[in-house]
Amino acid sequence: MDLDFERCYRAVGSRDPRFDGWFFTAVRTTGIYCRPSCPALTPKSENVTFFPSAAAAQGAGYRACRRCRPDAAPGSPEWDVRADVVGRAMRLIADGVVDREGVPGLASRVGYTERHLNRLLTTELGAGPLALARAQRAHTARILVETTALGLAEIAFAAGFGSVRQFNDTIQEVYARSPSELRARHRGAQAEVGTVTLRLAYRAPLHTEALMGFLTVRALPGVELADRSTYSRGLRLPHGTGTVSLTPQEHFVMTRLQLTDVRDLAPAVARCRRLFDLDADPVAIDDTLAADPALATRINDAPGVRIPRSADGFELAVRAIVGQQVSVAGARTTLARMMPPAGSDRLRAFPGAAEISQLPDEAFRMPVARRTSIRALAEAVADGKLHLDPGSDREDTVSRLLELPGVGAWTAGYIAMRALGDPDVMLPTDIAARRGAKALGIPHTPRALKAYADRWRPWRSYALMHLWRSA
Repeated sequence: MDLDFERCYRAVGSRDPRFDGWFFTAVRTTGIYCRPSCPALTPKSENVTFFPSAAAAQGAGYRACRRCRPDAAPGSPEWDVRADVVGRAMRLIADGVVDREGVPGLASRVGYTERHLNRLLTTELGAGPLALARAQRAHTARILVETTALGLAEIAFAAGFGSVRQFNDTIQEVYARSPSELRARHRGAQAEVGTVTLRLAYRAPLHTEALMGFLTVRALPGVELADRSTYSRGLRLPHGTGTVSLTPQEHFVMTRLQLTDVRDLAPAVARCRRLFDLDADPVAIDDTLAADPALATRINDAPGVRIPRSADGFELAVRAIVGQQVSVAGARTTLARMMPPAGSDRLRAFPGAAEISQLPDEAFRMPVARRTSIRALAEAVADGKLHLDPGSDREDTVSRLLELPGVGAWTAGYIAMRALGDPDVMLPTDIAARRGAKALGIPHTPRALKAYADRWRPWRSYALMHLWRSA
């Protein structure tokens, strides 16, 4: 990743939070690295080095700033949207794949040898997969130390460290404080084990009304609960289940997680960030789309519209299939009938692929063809033949989806946009998109809309959100 020194230094001088996560500023005279928006005095240019990742700065011997906490900066939008192997690997690392499956598991998921993957990541990020995972591990541990009453030994293993000694050494190296010293500064730790409250930063602006409105009308009873201010849902995670409540506020989203296994903290945070599209760069997106006069007014009136993505790719795919040619309300009713009886008032996770594949026919209150599609989807995911997370190869996944019975271009594209995070999807046959295009004076036949949308690349998914809102 090429970092232009002058551009980066100007961003540091302006303390612009939109650059947080794009790069990290290390100061040789202090041995500390910061995020670009750090409120500290701007260092002299001759003392500054820029790194593309926190792990690279840590690997060079720099410690995290105690004021701006650069390890907690939003992820780079470059890694969030890229479809190449480095972008996919970064999303999988954020989801905890290295902690669960090691570097061999990560290499297998992206289809490269361990050696070649290490070379690719080191070239672009200045750090290999182990160092990147270590940096994330340290951040997870700090959150648990400061926000829970768990014992430090429990936190060490929950964060993915192999030993308490490794945990202590890493925290001391990254934060220049021991775990017990970090905890001493936050004596108000929560008493409820498994509950974590944190703030998820994002790049402003964030159009909360559009995001919450989209999720509210689609909220599935028993799984989700939403209104104009807070969105809550059940989560299916690698080591168990959990629930989360997300409340957007200025510059951050207040997040309350309840986890059955605290090892799931990092994956849960990654999924919450994806769900609200918090790693997007709205200024870059809006600047591109506003260059089209037909969209300019919409962009100016509603800056920062995000793509409501998903916390569970399989769930999103099932919902996409159920929603074929039916209303949003009708799809929600059908999905509710597929849910197992609730054992409590607590929100629960959507059934997994294995559970859906074993449902009796009477549980599917839908046409036979659609039921066949869902069964085929569930079997492919359960067998490991199809992965529906942001670390998947988008083109390959779309091709595999199109091979399933009853899955066409609209369904595969919708899944790519919301489950895989593809920022450049256009659905020219979508009725609401065509209606929105007509309202804006944009050619609205499928062929004409598809051709016109080329001017919105590489952000056609975001343009689609504006078309839907215009409808």
